[in-house]
Amino acid sequence: MAQILLLSSVRDAALPTLELLSHHVQTIPAEPAQLVRAPQADVILLDARTDLVAAKSLCRVLNTTGLEAPLILVVTEGGMAAVAADWGVADVILCTAGPAETDARLRLALGRSEAESSEPARVQTSGLTIDEASYSAKLHGKPLDLTYKEFQLLYFLAMHPSRVFTREQLLSEVWGYDYFGGTRTVDVHVRRLRAKLGEFEQLIGTVRNVGYRFNVTEDDEAAAEPSATR
Repeated sequence: MAQILLLSSVRDAALPTLELLSHHVQTIPAEPAQLVRAPQADVILLDARTDLVAAKSLCRVLNTTGLEAPLILVVTEGGMAAVAADWGVADVILCTAGPAETDARLRLALGRSEAESSEPARVQTSGLTIDEASYSAKLHGKPLDLTYKEFQLLYFLAMHPSRVFTREQLLSEVWGYDYFGGTRTVDVHVRRLRAKLGEFEQLIGTVRNVGYRFNVTEDDEAAAEPSATR
């Protein structure tokens, strides 16, 4: 569930389908003075249905003040033609958009924002070294020959050690929301990944009737514990 800030000075709902989604929405007037007290949000929606000139001006104000959350314009069919790159928005959405399109655009805007702000990470755990920048993985110093999805699956699990993920969660996190394959895909990739881990296949654990997790070795668990003091 995302925290959404809607900037709108019109009484009627700028995007009615928001009421059908589970996101938390806060609405404040679309005025520069109101931005000073604006609450934190994951996504900002700006109602540009009735006044495109004022909306463009407010877009400039938002970007000048160091906007961190992605900005999405809510427009009418006729207003689409007026929006250009210099508005500094992440996306536009028609005020008549259905719930599926609205939710998809919000997710994609959030995903792009997170991807742009995140830096490649390096994971070292249980004898495994994963370098996201070079898409390489080594197990006890030996390179692992992984496909792109095998790497992503291993990286995701290793980034969340000991946490159990269902097959559905792994599909959405590793394959993405636009992937329409079944959960069997996860099982197949886990099996292939374990085969490549060889004698260390137990690093990918199965939780019966739930899903999979990355098992941290005993040495790593001991190293993570604070030293005993007398």
